[in-house]
Amino acid sequence: MNHLKLNEIEKIKKNFNDRNIEACFFKNLNEAKEKILTLIPKNNTVGFGNSGTLKQMDISNELTKRGNTVYDKTLAKNRKETVKLKKKSLLSDWFLTGTNAISSEGHIVNIDHSGNRVAAMLYGPENVVIIIGKNKIEETLEEAIKRAKNTAAPLNAKRAGYNPPCVELNRCIDCNSKDRVCNSLVIIEGQAKKNRIKLFIIDQELGF
Repeated sequence: MNHLKLNEIEKIKKNFNDRNIEACFFKNLNEAKEKILTLIPKNNTVGFGNSGTLKQMDISNELTKRGNTVYDKTLAKNRKETVKLKKKSLLSDWFLTGTNAISSEGHIVNIDHSGNRVAAMLYGPENVVIIIGKNKIEETLEEAIKRAKNTAAPLNAKRAGYNPPCVELNRCIDCNSKDRVCNSLVIIEGQAKKNRIKLFIIDQELGF
């Protein structure tokens, strides 16, 4: 397995730092989890964006067990509760999520179905931590968008039980299907508040 190179890490850190986004690198999920548990006070509320990487990390369960109030829609018992948890996440102290792709230039690229994840990333929670595997790093913004549309979106659609054309084609055709999941394409290019967003990059291949 090829590991991230030091010069690549330093380039990414500088490019995101120049945009008021703090990029941090970790060898594995456990290291990143320990850092998150250190950062978040036990009396703070924590919202979640649906993420395979976060599920693998099991951070929602860890935070709940130690006493944090957690708003994780994947734990909802029904659709009404799902909507309620999504809304509460928008006003949480911390918001944890994955993303579909980043560029080495300093962009964070997201494609959303309902928009709750990107809404919280953009505004609301005082602190946002985005956790991704190294497989989501692309060199340019154009390549990051291509990855989000053609790699992440079809896999996320299939995981959620939708069947737009991209699931079979493995590529985006900008469809008008009733099962379309690509309703919001959001590119984060920087932050007004320095280090409100922290980008945790793991030296492992994780998620979609």
